[in-house]
Amino acid sequence: MRKRAPPFRHRASAHFAVVLLLTAIISAPWHTIGAVGVVWGLMGISGIVYALIVARRMRLQTAYRPVFEDWLFHALLPLAAYGILAVSAYLAQSHARPALFLVAAATLLLLFVGIHNAWDAVTYHVLVRRGEPKG
Repeated sequence: MRKRAPPFRHRASAHFAVVLLLTAIISAPWHTIGAVGVVWGLMGISGIVYALIVARRMRLQTAYRPVFEDWLFHALLPLAAYGILAVSAYLAQSHARPALFLVAAATLLLLFVGIHNAWDAVTYHVLVRRGEPKG
């Protein structure tokens, strides 16, 4: 029987997709920052829910015992990035410049988390799965 990878090994491309969407949204010629702030808020709240689902799956799965690095890069840092994104939406109307810096920080954090998680998945498949018998 083939052993599955740990369930919290979600697709690393999820964070890359959010980064790409954020850069497209920020590049669009919006008339006011209020409208884009609503979009950031929805993305931030959706990301928070997603990060909590991943954390719950990490806690409930039994195939692997997550270490600190797993919790950090699969739950805590994404939760922080999406939280920053939600806060930036709240600040967008009254403090546009700091809100834009917060969006940039959240985007960079998600990019680095996505790179780390993609690298982690590759090393898992190359180093761990390589030794498993095919069948």
